Amino acid sequence: MELRLLRYFVAVAEELHFARAAERLGVEQSPVSRAMRHLEATLGVQLFDRSANQTRLTRAGQVFLGECRRVLATVEQAVSAAKAAAQGYQGYLRIAICDSLAQPHIATLLARSREEEPELEIRVFELPFAQQLKGLHNDLLDIGFALSDAVTEGLVAEPVWTDPLSVIVPVRHPLLAHAEVPLDDALKFPLVLCHPDAGSGCHHQIQAVLQSASMPLKLVDQVTSLGVMLTLVGAGYGIGFAIASQVQTLNRPDITVRPLAGTPHMLSTYLLRRGAEPTEPMKRFLQRARQEFLLKGDEPAS
Repeated sequence: MELRLLRYFVAVAEELHFARAAERLGVEQSPVSRAMRHLEATLGVQLFDRSANQTRLTRAGQVFLGECRRVLATVEQAVSAAKAAAQGYQGYLRIAICDSLAQPHIATLLARSREEEPELEIRVFELPFAQQLKGLHNDLLDIGFALSDAVTEGLVAEPVWTDPLSVIVPVRHPLLAHAEVPLDDALKFPLVLCHPDAGSGCHHQIQAVLQSASMPLKLVDQVTSLGVMLTLVGAGYGIGFAIASQVQTLNRPDITVRPLAGTPHMLSTYLLRRGAEPTEPMKRFLQRARQEFLLKGDEPAS
């Protein structure tokens, strides 16, 4: 199967809009549409539900999206490793992040690594939590960042920073009357939440926050990526919950972010790695992470 088809599929699956996917890919819309019909025919499964003028992933499409991301990331890793070897790099780190993380934290840490150790080749990939675990086990990754510490045997999860949970609503919504939204008021509305198999691993942390309220949940959909959640919220299916700084970096005109009222509900981000003795480049990167976020007032990773 051509990698081009996988790249087209990932773009359509993340945008849930063929015209936007085509613009992102830099091609016309009609080749993208034909490619997706060809892909579905080749696989013998329906990947998209195109009913009611909406494009949504089927369950098969959600599963295929995770696998496509893994395949493309593996190919990119192989290419980057070959290039690094040809350019004479003596050390490298392969780092994965999930799509719901606070990107400014990641950017700060990578900038510091680049400044202090410019000879170190660092490659960054966006991978779901489950694929990060596989990559770490199979020595395709060195470090992962995710919103879950539910690692499998042989891996270690260290808390590195926390971010407040915020409410994500459409641009015209009754909750915008609040500068800070009470959780019970938010839960009066339909919800678009992280699937238990969400790419970020955020499900159990957000679920714990919502279950602390006295309101029953009105769940309309569970999604496996931040992009799909924002698309459904922007379309008016319901409201969602996410890290504000990550949502704001996307500059979506169809959604608005509001903090939750009262004591902040914090989401923990974890650094994932193998439990074996780290390499020297990994040791230096871990030390930077601990120093960076300790300086910002977070608890040091243990």
